[in-house]
Formats: sequence, C-alpha cells, structure tokens
Amino acid sequence: MKIRILSTILLCFIFVILSAQNPIVPAGVYIADPSAHVWKDGKMYIYGSNDESVNYYCSWTHHVLSSSDLLKWEITKDAFSSKGKNDQVPYNDEVLYAPDCQYKDGTYYLYYCQPSSTEAEGVATSKSPLGPFVNGQRMNTRGISEIDPCVFIDDDGQGYYIWGQMQAKMAKLKPNMTELDLSSIKENVVTEKEHFFHEGGYMVKRNGIYYFIYACIARANMPTCIGYATSKSPMGPFKYGGVIIDNTHCDPSNWNNHGSIVEFKGKWYVFYHRATHNSNMMRKACVEPITFNPNGSINEVEMTTQGAGAPLKATSIIEAEQACLLFGNTRIQAYEPAKEELGEIRNKDNVAYKYINFESGVDSFQVRVAAGKKGGTIEVALDQPWHPAIGIVKVAANSGDKQWVTLTCKVKRTEGVHAVWLRFFGDGTGLFDVDWFKFMR
Repeated sequence: MKIRILSTILLCFIFVILSAQNPIVPAGVYIADPSAHVWKDGKMYIYGSNDESVNYYCSWTHHVLSSSDLLKWEITKDAFSSKGKNDQVPYNDEVLYAPDCQYKDGTYYLYYCQPSSTEAEGVATSKSPLGPFVNGQRMNTRGISEIDPCVFIDDDGQGYYIWGQMQAKMAKLKPNMTELDLSSIKENVVTEKEHFFHEGGYMVKRNGIYYFIYACIARANMPTCIGYATSKSPMGPFKYGGVIIDNTHCDPSNWNNHGSIVEFKGKWYVFYHRATHNSNMMRKACVEPITFNPNGSINEVEMTTQGAGAPLKATSIIEAEQACLLFGNTRIQAYEPAKEELGEIRNKDNVAYKYINFESGVDSFQVRVAAGKKGGTIEVALDQPWHPAIGIVKVAANSGDKQWVTLTCKVKRTEGVHAVWLRFFGDGTGLFDVDWFKFMR
C-alpha cells in the first residue's frame, strides 16, 4: 500500500491511505486495540495502541484513525505522547497501552493507561477528536492500578469507567469526566471464570441491552477472540453471549485480540486487530460487518480481506499483506519502512484472501516475488485450501538477494466471487517472498 502526506495540523501529521480494506492501516503502521467511536460530525474515529517493535507492546505515542466511509482512512500521528518532544504525561515516561476516548460538552477526553503499579490510569483533553490531547493527569482508582480503560456514557448522561484484567472493574464518573465516584467502584463485573474475560473492556448500548465487549479466552485458553456479555443494567449482572470474531491464524505467533463494536450509517461493525512479524506485537487494526439476531445476540463473523467493503477486484493489485488467514511458517512482515510482504515461506504453507470478485472472468495470474536460493512453486486454489489448483507458478531459484520479479501463468477460467488460496511448495526454508498478485483477462 502507498500513502502520501496530506497536510499538517499543529503537531499532528495527517496521512491519507489511498486504498485500504483489511487491514485498515497501511504498510509500516501498526495500530492495535481499536476503540471505535462515531462523533457528531458523523465520521468514524479509532483510538488505539501504536506498536513499534516485536520486543515490547505499544509505544510512547497514540495515533488516531478517522474515516467517512470505512474504506479510506486518515491517520493523525502523535495525537498524544508520554515521552519526547510532545510529552503530555509529566509524572512518568512509561509506554502507552490501549486507550479510549469520550466526548462531553465540547471536550474530548482521552483515557490512557500505562504499566505502573501505582499510576496506571490517566486522562488528557482536547477540543478536537484528533487531538492533540494535552495536560495528562493521574486518575484516582482507589489503588486498583490496572490497564485497558473504557468510558461509556448512558442515555441519562451518566458516565461509567471500565478497566482491569481477568475481572473487570467499573465505577461511575463524576460530571467533570476526570474523576471516579470512588464509592461506586464495583469489581467482578465480568470475570475470567464466568465470562472468559481477559482484558480490553468496551461497552455499548443497543435496543435497551448493554453489551460488554472484551478480549475473550473461550478458545484454546488464549485471548484471540472478541467476546461479549449482555445485561439490562450498565453495571450488570452480565450473561456471557459468545464470540464475535476470532483472530487465530492471523500470524504464527499471534496471542491476543482487543476491539470494539459500533454502529455507523445504520450498520454495525466489529473492530479488532491481527498480529504480524511472527510475534505477539506489531498488530494491525481491521474491521468486519456484524449482524444481530432478534433476541439481541450477535452472529460470529470470520476474518476477511474485504472488511467493510465489497470483495476486492481480481484484476486490481492485491497486496500480499492483505491475507486474512495464514497457515504454516509464513508471516506478514516489513521489508522496507513502508512496504510489507509475505515472508519466511516454507513447504506446504498456505494463505487465504477473502473475498475476490472475478466478475465476468479471468484466465491468467500474475505475482511479484523475490526468490530464495531454492525457489519453489505457488499454486492458486479457490474457496478451500484443498481444492484443485486452477494455476501454478514456478519460482526459479535465485541468489537469495532481494530481487523482485513478476511471474505469470495461465489459470482455469474463473468467474464470480471466491476465496483465493495461495499454496506454497519447495525444499528447505525461505523459498521466496510475495509482494502482490492479481488476475488478468
């Protein structure tokens, strides 16, 4: 994917993503823990962590994503910082974990958290949803110093502060939005034992039902799912509802998930993240549409490449890093600061792209690869990874240096919408890297 600088506002740099479905951030940008909000201007805003290393979570800055259509996204960089030139946290230099944001009476409140046993929660303010957020200050949580804040405002204007791991804590906010009513603190709102709660709480209300959204350990004892619980009261009791999305197989070393659900222009969406670089970190925000049943339950959805948009056009370039399922050793990784690839490919690895629209038909396949010392083959299959190949590309061995070439093969004529699977074969490791592919008529 390619990005260009659009303009500069104060100390925040805004970039426009020219084309983005999933992930919704461009190559070289890693925004995780997406907390989604639609403000009065009707645009979608995402507040999340900013990953920068495979060696530790997050960083010392927060960026803000915004969009009018969920397809083209702007990134406002350095909207808030806890260290460096634009430091707005005077009392420490700790990294910034997952944030949230709320609006009241002309002010946007950014709720941030840090890895501290005594001062994990804080709040900063701005007159703009894009920041810059300034004057970070500690929040008194009566000694319960944990991470992942969320703020929900009910129909009556009462604000609620949610935070914690393994079991969620909740308290009413005072009208100033910066202090808790300490007498209202409630623990065990949702728990690991009863609700599979791990961390990353988020709350919305729909048709009189309160939905508590969170990172869920319902599967494989890992918080790879976005789960939910429901109640008729904001502080519970909550009943476990199920899984909304599971990011298993987004990366060989994926560990967690964290996200939110929101209504936008009459439709509902789940925002979540996927890991890259064969790590727990370097996570990228993604989005999928969701639906509700008449009883208020939420139907589970799969990870896709198309995200909030229509299936991708088969005849347009499809970036390799848009794979939504990865099996084997291969992973999405950067090979330049703003360029990503499928790399470290081994024999029998395979990846999926859901979904691709072949329209009236194609009959050839083109792929940009950088061969390793042994090379190999790429098989193209439709719908399922075990289905017959519709085309095969042979990748000749090379010196192992990064030399990109474009290869083409004929494919069985294909029409309509399909999942596309790329299957990789060869001897040894590091067979080749993949940059992009497309189909042709």
